[in-house]
Amino acid sequence: MTEHSLYSREFDQAIAQDVLIGSRCLDCAYTSVPQRQICPRCHADRVQRVELSGRGTLAAFTVIYIPPTSMAEAGYNAKNPYCVGIVSLAEGPRISAQIVGLDLSDPSAIKINTPLKQASIVRGEGDAARKFLAFEPA
Repeated sequence: MTEHSLYSREFDQAIAQDVLIGSRCLDCAYTSVPQRQICPRCHADRVQRVELSGRGTLAAFTVIYIPPTSMAEAGYNAKNPYCVGIVSLAEGPRISAQIVGLDLSDPSAIKINTPLKQASIVRGEGDAARKFLAFEPA
């Protein structure tokens, strides 16, 4: 095990600093995001934290018109939908995140393989404010 603690809290703290982190296996070089303590490919426990570029392409997406409670509280609804996608990161792994900066009035115009870059969304106010991972067109 490396000297870094690989916990989800660390991932959230990195996102709050606009940094995307993962882990790379020192045995097979597999990259995971979010970071893991054990490599999901070879099951080795020799992993290290890595900072990822935050660049990738859109692999899949959906536009959500009827949100769960937390997203409804953030202001999303049938008249203000949001997009969630799977992003293929430049380093190899895929991650799910909100996709911002797209015209959601015509979802058929959104294209798979659109280049994306890391962004963030702040939800909440004051001490309750929290930054969430998002991606936007590059």
